[in-house]
Amino acid sequence: MIILASSSPRRQNLLRHLGVTFEVDASDVEEIIPEGSSPQEAVEELARQKAEVVAGRHPDDVVLAADTIVVLDGVVLGKPDSEADAKRMLRALAGRTHAVYTGVALVHRASGRVAVDHEKTLVTFSQLSDDEIDEYVASGSPLDKAGAYGIQDDRGTLFVCHLDGDYYNVMGLPASKVYRMAREHFPDVRIF
Repeated sequence: MIILASSSPRRQNLLRHLGVTFEVDASDVEEIIPEGSSPQEAVEELARQKAEVVAGRHPDDVVLAADTIVVLDGVVLGKPDSEADAKRMLRALAGRTHAVYTGVALVHRASGRVAVDHEKTLVTFSQLSDDEIDEYVASGSPLDKAGAYGIQDDRGTLFVCHLDGDYYNVMGLPASKVYRMAREHFPDVRIF
């Protein structure tokens, strides 16, 4: 059995779309980026922490955890804490290129196997008007997403004018990376 250590509806929908059978047991790890860590180190460490906590409750199952951050000019843009914060983030992203990092961890406590990696995707936004930003934020959609947008959202899709890397990484789960990790580190477990 695969246990997804995330309550993210986007990650759950993607796994369902791929035909993965899983249960959800969301991690309650506080998402604090370790001081001085690079974006890739931060997402890998947070994903590993989430997976380890949930694996303690499901030692015989493979636990999948992920953590996604948006980075602009070296500054991490997490989930906005208000509508004003979401608008600030979207204004900063408008007309610019940013990086999306997702750390992924697969943990099987009973065998002691742990696999951790990350994916990076560069995303370029078109210029955005204040009206476009206000309308998107009023929808409520950006309030639970790193960087205050979802590439799979109607408006979020329209804001992206160029993508260099894995689309699914920007959604929060680099499916191809997870597949390769599972094949390499858990060949005896059918995940996909």
